[in-house]
Amino acid sequence: MKLTNMKHTGLLAAILLTFCSFGAYAVESHMEQALKHAEAAAKADDGKTIAEHAEAAKTHAKTADEHLDAGIKSLNDAIDHGKMKHPEAAKKAAEEALTHLKAAQ
Repeated sequence: MKLTNMKHTGLLAAILLTFCSFGAYAVESHMEQALKHAEAAAKADDGKTIAEHAEAAKTHAKTADEHLDAGIKSLNDAIDHGKMKHPEAAKKAAEEALTHLKAAQ
């Protein structure tokens, strides 16, 4: 019974990650957005516009940073599980890392 619950949990996690990754491909990445807004801030002439674009760039950069941190954590988990010879858990962690690293781009 416990194994079945773990399989269902893993399947649910995989489905959620799949939908999250589709969202990452549907729009520009957070780093692309951060760069666009930073460039717009640098080219703007009035303080209000500069501040607005800088704030948007900062928000996207923070989100990218959070994904990068989560990706590194997932990679560490993949390494740990791989060394413990838990291939399913290692693969799941690697897939999570991939999703976060793509979102951070």
